[in-house]
Amino acid sequence: MRVVVGILWLLAFGELLQTRGSCPLQCSCSLQVLGDGSRARTVVCDDPDMTLPPASIPLDTCRLRLERTAICRVPGEAFRLLGRLEQLWLPYNALSDLSAFMLRGLQRLRELRLPGNRLVTFPWAALKDAPQLRLLDLQANRLSAVPKEAVRFLGNLTFLDLSSNQLMRLPQELLAIWANLQTGSFLSSHHTRLVLGLQDNPWVCDCRLYDLAHFMEDWTPHLTFIEARLWCASPKSLAGVAFSQLELRKCRSPELYPGVASLQSPVGSTALLRCGATGVPRPEMIWRRTNGHPLNGTVHQEVSQDGTSWALLGLPAVSYQDSGDYICQAKNFMGASEMLVSLTVTEAQVSTEQSEDPVALQARTGESSEAAAYNDKLVGRHAAKSAALVPWTFATGMKEEQTPRPLQMGVPGEPREARMVRSLKVVGDTYHSVSLMWKAPQATNTTAFSVLYAVFGQHNMLRVAVQPGETSVTLDGLSPQTKYVACVCARGLAPRKEQCVIFSTNEVVDAESTQQLINVVVGSVAAIIALPLTLLVCCGALRRRCRKCRSQDPAEAAGVYISLERLGQSEDGSEGLYRHSLDEADRLLSARSSVDSQALGTGHIHEYYC
Repeated sequence: MRVVVGILWLLAFGELLQTRGSCPLQCSCSLQVLGDGSRARTVVCDDPDMTLPPASIPLDTCRLRLERTAICRVPGEAFRLLGRLEQLWLPYNALSDLSAFMLRGLQRLRELRLPGNRLVTFPWAALKDAPQLRLLDLQANRLSAVPKEAVRFLGNLTFLDLSSNQLMRLPQELLAIWANLQTGSFLSSHHTRLVLGLQDNPWVCDCRLYDLAHFMEDWTPHLTFIEARLWCASPKSLAGVAFSQLELRKCRSPELYPGVASLQSPVGSTALLRCGATGVPRPEMIWRRTNGHPLNGTVHQEVSQDGTSWALLGLPAVSYQDSGDYICQAKNFMGASEMLVSLTVTEAQVSTEQSEDPVALQARTGESSEAAAYNDKLVGRHAAKSAALVPWTFATGMKEEQTPRPLQMGVPGEPREARMVRSLKVVGDTYHSVSLMWKAPQATNTTAFSVLYAVFGQHNMLRVAVQPGETSVTLDGLSPQTKYVACVCARGLAPRKEQCVIFSTNEVVDAESTQQLINVVVGSVAAIIALPLTLLVCCGALRRRCRKCRSQDPAEAAGVYISLERLGQSEDGSEGLYRHSLDEADRLLSARSSVDSQALGTGHIHEYYC
């Protein structure tokens, strides 16, 4: 009987020892009596030489703190037997790897603190093994992202600290749940508030931060932030700017502008394919062929003032092998959009005038030899080969002939006054358009004019029809920093040299202000030159007067005077020098304005154009 009682007592005592366990050698243990009379064991391990969690932790432990140790990883199911554990603190260790099973068996765990470690990733799926978890502290780690899959494991949290990490943005799914705290099921009915810590992260302030920035401005009363002001870290232009001062745009997938679906270009000419797109962020644009062949040209990209991205594909000296379909693709992280453009290379058009006898051609046109030579220089002298222009878009009421025509001369017997265009001017609007204005004193309300224009040096010119009675036109779609030649004449007739103008799109915008500046400079220089000569004349005249006053009577001296009005016509040439300076300024100004101003007073065509 005594033997049986002894065995039972040993079994009960052994079970009690196993339940309570012994305190690990590298840890300290304490027992606290709670208000309800229950006892809570706390185990604290802070040995800097500890590299793994202790294996013999008492099973009745409620609080476990492993801090400032050399532990770098937590094996799977390391705390599985600690069914009464409510607080697991692992601060300021060397943790860089956590097992997805580290929380298995911790059904009563309410707090998990991991600040000051080296975690690059966190096993969010492990939170499903701790249904009672309310506090998660990941401060001062190296987390660079929170995946959208983690959202479904954060539903029970009332405290989440992600501050002082490497987060650059948050998933929209997480923000959407936080924004719907009042009406959503993120928090149970007995949870009244969610505390968030998001400060001290290198936030990238682009369109992907749009939702977070607005979320910080209009957060619900159920949210509390440890630090309410967040700051941008990049890009450099926004570094140090608070979220409350941002003006971000919402991300949008690329949208292509509808353009020319098919294009014809003569063999040997230059074809230009254009493609425009918008999107946030700015899309990347590429050209490629549907047949996989490499592009026989170069792609130039630019951004217009309205934020539209343009990709220009230039194909120089096209051949029949360049015919086919080309795809323009605009892409950003939101998506991609494509557009198909077909190019057809046709036979080169031969002008009928080039095959005619030069004498017969001149007799048919009735133009002078000087005008014929001018037109030859204008179209043929600077053109090594013909080039096809991309179809442009003009103002309302204008039509364009996309098929280039050879320049035709005038009809015999046409009155000279009927086709005379005077005072042709170029007015710069933008770098992509210019306005032409002219006067036609002898024209009637039924006289219709045409505008011929082309890139300077190209053989073929495009024609724009002007409504009868109109004396101005706007050419849109011009290329920046490009020289053009434009002529205005009565419809059906060839332009004369006085009716043409050469301009450059990077100069006409500032032409008026440049001419005013030149006038001021020339006038100032002339005044500076004339002033010393005028003073010299005055001093000489005063010296001669003084000599006469000494040698003549007072009555005769009184009759001697100097008319300052005649100094400008003196023989010393001061007025002549001033006039010469103005004539030189007029010549410099007229040299860059137009062919019409260059021809005045010279009698021949100027060989060089600015």
